[in-house]
Amino acid sequence: MHANPDLIATPVTAELLRGALDVERTRSGLLPHRLPAAARRQIPDEQLATAQAQPSGVRLAFRTRATTVELDALPTKRVYRGFPPPPDGVYDLLVDGRLAAQTTVPGGNVREITDMLTQTAELHEGPPGTARFEGLPPGDKDVEIWLPHNETTELIALRSDAPIAASGPRGRRVWLHHGSSISHGSNAAHPTATWPALAAAAGGVELVNLGFSGSALLDPFTARAIRDTPADLISLKIGINIVNADVMRLRAFVPAVDGFLDLVREGHPTTPLLVVSSVLCPVQEDTPGPLAPDVDGGSLRFVATGDPAERAAGRLTLNVIRDALARVVARRAADDPHLHYLDGRELYGPADYAELPLPDGIHPDPAGHRRIGENFARLVFAGPGPFAAAKR
Repeated sequence: MHANPDLIATPVTAELLRGALDVERTRSGLLPHRLPAAARRQIPDEQLATAQAQPSGVRLAFRTRATTVELDALPTKRVYRGFPPPPDGVYDLLVDGRLAAQTTVPGGNVREITDMLTQTAELHEGPPGTARFEGLPPGDKDVEIWLPHNETTELIALRSDAPIAASGPRGRRVWLHHGSSISHGSNAAHPTATWPALAAAAGGVELVNLGFSGSALLDPFTARAIRDTPADLISLKIGINIVNADVMRLRAFVPAVDGFLDLVREGHPTTPLLVVSSVLCPVQEDTPGPLAPDVDGGSLRFVATGDPAERAAGRLTLNVIRDALARVVARRAADDPHLHYLDGRELYGPADYAELPLPDGIHPDPAGHRRIGENFARLVFAGPGPFAAAKR
């Protein structure tokens, strides 16, 4: 990381950020968070603490005439002991809404996961680096730098060859989405290619992505964060992590869903609210969790370890949860005309699975993310969909 003395330095502040609910000043720079401090104090495990600090959907947004922009950052990359490290996270630069350049920041910290089940980790510190973008088109333009969706990113310095000013409001509706690792962006190729980012671009909305890998567990502090965040549209993708982790039975699940929705409705009583069940995931359709890693054959896959016979005793599977969610939404919608339900298999179902199978058994590949994003945009943002612009 070497500062170019010919470039203009602009302080990295919260005013330049979109998609973050909070920021923290660290010894290195500015760390975006996707949950506020009050929620973070109640996080019970390292899985969610790490996931919410990975800036999926978080971007710097500014207006400038610059043709060269540099961003100094300290990434923290996650690797699993015994497996090859993943590729460096990608920084996407958009000019007037179109992807114009991409780069990476090598080096940085490494968070080495030593136990997949407990998420026990060791931190190995490393140096910061620079994301450099050159050859941008001349003239005034709106620029966004989308941060890597899969690595924690501390923002240190921003430089350019022309002044930078924070972008003003664009009059677009704000869509807040909460979900699991697929919503977070697992296996997506780059930050604007996660399915929520693709759907937001197609729907012409501003995204706030509260997809947390392994951590969509109906936590009340997450519901309160959604309650307190301004939004014009809200979607909640519920089910897969509850089955994966085997954290509750049907008796507890239904009241937990009602409680989560009650908290959201305290802050958004008439906001269009869409409940979405899990996309197709054959290993968990009719087999309860918990989920376990399987490394036979040299590649990581996941298998469900529960007994299907225990569904009668309230053990949860994806099909059990879909039926329960449909009933909850139907019951509540009698008094809440702005509440809607979408079966996740309409986003990715048997035909999609046959064409685009899940490489590790639970997560789509980049083409799968595109399919889910396209289907969400078509079913939710277009035509008679619950978030269609005509329904403002």
